[in-house]
Amino acid sequence: MTQTLNILLIGSGGREHALAWSLAASPLVGKLYCAPGNGGIVQSADCVTLDPLDLDAVVRFCRDKNIGLVVVGPEAPLVAGLVDRLTSEGIKAFGPTAAAAALEGSKGFTKDLCARNGIPTAAYARLRDADAAKAYLRTQALPIVIKADGLAAGKGVIIAESLSEADAAIDDMFGGEFGAAGAEVVIEEFMTGEEASFFVLTDGEHILPMATAQDHKRVGDGDTGPNTGGMGAYSPASIMTDELTALAIDSIIKPTVRGMQALGIPYKGVLYAGLMLTPEGPKLVEYNARFGDPECQVLMTRLKSDLVTALLAVVDGNLDQVSLQWRDEVALTVVMAAKGYPGAYDKGTEIRGLDAAGAVEGVQVFHAGTQAKDGKILASGGRVLNVTAVGKTVTEARDRAYQAVDLIDWPEGFSRRDIGWREIERETKTD
Repeated sequence: MTQTLNILLIGSGGREHALAWSLAASPLVGKLYCAPGNGGIVQSADCVTLDPLDLDAVVRFCRDKNIGLVVVGPEAPLVAGLVDRLTSEGIKAFGPTAAAAALEGSKGFTKDLCARNGIPTAAYARLRDADAAKAYLRTQALPIVIKADGLAAGKGVIIAESLSEADAAIDDMFGGEFGAAGAEVVIEEFMTGEEASFFVLTDGEHILPMATAQDHKRVGDGDTGPNTGGMGAYSPASIMTDELTALAIDSIIKPTVRGMQALGIPYKGVLYAGLMLTPEGPKLVEYNARFGDPECQVLMTRLKSDLVTALLAVVDGNLDQVSLQWRDEVALTVVMAAKGYPGAYDKGTEIRGLDAAGAVEGVQVFHAGTQAKDGKILASGGRVLNVTAVGKTVTEARDRAYQAVDLIDWPEGFSRRDIGWREIERETKTD
């Protein structure tokens, strides 16, 4: 009989619901806990009240529940050193150390790593005060990209079309709009092309490619309005051909893994590369040190292999002995958000119709910002649901997802209606 593990999953978003759903299907899992979880994760795991940034409390919980593996979903506990602490206590943890998580925690760190290792990316400058940043701006072409250096929940990036817009962004960042994340800014050239997301697992030495996806960052149809944490995604992204994928691995992923090793801070975990497919080839936009949200939802929906086996191989350093199988179908997810997001929005509104939505063929509804209370599901965040569907084509997956969205009774919510539009245009042309 196979030995089973008790697993603690850290996080409360749609990414974590997708991970919980995938982990719960593994024959290697004994008991699955999630801290703090949400109103949907309770279907797959025991949700526990535990602050992921209270490292002592997490260690105590792991000892008490005989946890054999901790899977860290979001970036904040990684940057805070949760994996370092657990590892020092002899508790297996999936995710990079705090030093390695600087690939996401500091955009300037990543740009310097790229410069040292010849990794293709946008030209840039790191600046620590507003006057110097504005002076540098005046030597650059417009549009231009201005980023808060630190963690800003996916929102600390401004694409400025004019100098006045760029100056305002710099004033906001140095003025504290993003807190400590804006103590330094990175100003980058604006790259043109189509964006794609590419995920690999790495144990610090070996690389196991996962899958491609494409995210929709802007809040409105036609990619309009402010940036968000992501309003939908699909996988695979056909624009990432086998040739482009191989090129990205050789020119971006491998030099990154080697470069981190050379710094004495090997990167172990999932490496999420945001790529710009330029006329000169793929270039790195930025790294994330965890699964994307909502890309994780479409990856987990397509993953055929056992997730626990792959995560353990990363932690144990034998990733070269593992392979991954993927479903041929396309997966597409539509984010339902609270009206007003990414600005101010109401919490506590009731969501109905989830059972009917989940009954649509090929559909799985992942919860992001929800809580279960008195037998009801209430919205508790900005991005609230990820309505995810599989299909033979992006068009079929899209149609199923929106059929399910339309069965959800939540007047205080909204979604984009054009997720997958680029891929659907490509499908239509080849029909």
